[in-house]
Order: sequence, then structure tokens, then C-alpha cells
Amino acid sequence: MIKTLNFLSELKENNNKPWFEENKSRFIDIKEENKIFFESLFNSLKEIDDLDSFKIFRIYRDVRFSKNKTPYKTNFGVSFKRVKPEQRGGYYFHLEPNNTFIACGFWDPNKEDLLRIRKEIELDGYEFRDIINLDSIKSVWGEMKGDQLKTSPRGFDKDDPNVDLLRFKQFIFTKNIDLQNITQDKLKDTVIESYASIRPFLDYMSDVLTTNLNGESLI
Repeated sequence: MIKTLNFLSELKENNNKPWFEENKSRFIDIKEENKIFFESLFNSLKEIDDLDSFKIFRIYRDVRFSKNKTPYKTNFGVSFKRVKPEQRGGYYFHLEPNNTFIACGFWDPNKEDLLRIRKEIELDGYEFRDIINLDSIKSVWGEMKGDQLKTSPRGFDKDDPNVDLLRFKQFIFTKNIDLQNITQDKLKDTVIESYASIRPFLDYMSDVLTTNLNGESLI
């Protein structure tokens, strides 16, 4: 892990193609080491959840539509996908010097899923609130985060008692990870325990997104 952090720190200071090409062999070695760790994480996570696959994101940035033209990301990111359609949501691990964190939830729900979630909140927002405020979740992850509308979504009452929840466009939990003085085994244990604690939220949301408002299965 130290080798990875050192490489990423150097890349941040030398984010250009000549430097990267000169250090390409280092990158390949580090990428393989991290792949082994992420695969181990995936296999352990499969013991507590139904996972389909994991994906390590490319280090190359798509700069076509970005003002930031630096060609490389300065982090390693990996997503862990749950088995659909029964299981919804997913997990994310972000490895970066001084900014390592894990996340889970719903980053970009499509419009149909977003409407279904909002309809559930409109029908019974108190159950949703009870889930996200579970001590077992809040003690690990803190408050739910995500982009929000400035007012109530179209078609929903601005005076709804749960309008603060209706405004969410994303439903995300994040947890910062301090990599100082932590072994790779301890890091893995911490990540798995944290992911396990968020299961009530993911399972609740999966139930919502696989049923209609009468509770009848859609799958």
C-alpha cells in the first residue's frame, strides 16, 4: 500500500505523459498488487452479500469535455456490483493519498428508480428515516449524503413532512479511511465490517425498487 501511495503522490506532482511512460513499469506492478487486494476484498464481500463482479477504473482520464486536461487520475478506484435485479445499489473503494474513502448506495439512479424511491418516501418516509438513522449505520457512516434539489421535486408537495428526503437525487454514504499505521489485513477487515453495517439500507432500497407501491414483486 505504501508503494501505491508513493506512486500516486509522485504522479500528482508529475501528471504528464513523459513521466508516466518513464514509470510505466512501476504502475503495472502496483496495478497488479492492487488487483490482488481488490480481488481478495471482493471474495470476502461475497461472503456477506450477493455480488456479481468488481471493476477497477482506468487511470487514464477522459479529458475531451473537461477543463482539467491532466491525463491521469491520481487514485485507484474500484466498484463492487451487487447481483441484479434482486439486489440494488453498490459499493465503492477509493484509494488516494490523504483522501482514501469507501462509499455505498445509489450514485446515479435512473429516473424510474428515483421516482419509485420518492413515491415510497411520500407513502412512508418515516420507515426510510428510521433505516438511515439506525445507530449501527450512523455510528459507522454518519449522515446520508448526495446531490439535492433546492425545492421539492415536481409533482410532490412542498409541505410534505419528509420533503428534506424527497429532495435527494442521490442516496450515498461515505466513510473516510486513515491509512496511517494500518496493515493491509486490518484495512480489509475495516472495509468489510463497514460494508456489512450498511446492509439494512441496501436491502430496504432493494425491496423498494423490486416492488410496486402495493408491495407486489416486479421481478
